[in-house]
Amino acid sequence: MSLNTTVDFPIVSILMSVHNGARFLAEQIESILLQSYKHFVLYILDDDSCDKSSAIIAEYINNNPEKIYYHKELNNNFCTSFLQLVCNEKINSNYYAYSDQDDIWEQDKLKVAIELLQTIPKDTPVLYCSRTTIVDKDNQTISLSPLFKRTPSFANALVQNIGGGNTMVFNLAAKKLLEKAGSNIKIPSHDWWTYMVISGCGGKVFYDADSHIRYRQHDANLVGANNSIGARLARIKMLLEGRFKEWSNQNITALKIIEDQLTPESQIILNQFASARSKSLFPRLIGTRKSGVYRQTAFGNIGLFAATFLNKI
Repeated sequence: MSLNTTVDFPIVSILMSVHNGARFLAEQIESILLQSYKHFVLYILDDDSCDKSSAIIAEYINNNPEKIYYHKELNNNFCTSFLQLVCNEKINSNYYAYSDQDDIWEQDKLKVAIELLQTIPKDTPVLYCSRTTIVDKDNQTISLSPLFKRTPSFANALVQNIGGGNTMVFNLAAKKLLEKAGSNIKIPSHDWWTYMVISGCGGKVFYDADSHIRYRQHDANLVGANNSIGARLARIKMLLEGRFKEWSNQNITALKIIEDQLTPESQIILNQFASARSKSLFPRLIGTRKSGVYRQTAFGNIGLFAATFLNKI
């Protein structure tokens, strides 16, 4: 990968993880190249694809040699790939955006995010994320993702991610925080981790109620939209199986690595939440409530209470 230095106008490093994405990859890259905000470089980390992904990428590099950089490495994990990209110190720019391999970006996606992020001093970590337009494999609109109305915060981030990675754009100060934890941590997802770190370390988080991305649903999605009845039932099943508790264990362990970077308030919330999880029923319920953690919707908070009651948090 090549060094991308900052210049007079803000540069965005787009971080894309690819694994056997040939089916939709060209359409995604095209939508990136058609962005109204032109000051970007696309970094692609290919997780050992065995389809035509590399050939598709090679053709785009041939036509856009100064816009696209490509590296292939065996990870077998999309989260690890994104962590390797965001923790790569040679990728140096003003702003960063995660990109999946199968979505479609609206032309104003980067423009809207950068205009908002530029209102914040560059030494303050800041994250932009938004709703998505959920589409099927043929790019036909299904629905909008849920609208979250409660304030983004670390107390929310500990138990919920409000922004898909495919919507996230953040600044260099935020990237430096992510670098401190490194790429070898074990966490459920890179986007949830990004929300936790930036909100927990005194950064600002903006949630855009408008959508600027078409989030494609298909039979090969590693992570899909979560606003259908089927998705809610699947989440309940995962909760009962202990998946949420496992994810909390991973997140708390990773956060302890950078605990000195957390604000005093975030440290208190983290320690109260972590302590409550190991207690018997009533102290667990009281301690979890005292920590202040919350989800964005009434249904989500009922689920949070149930998880706490069943010791699945």
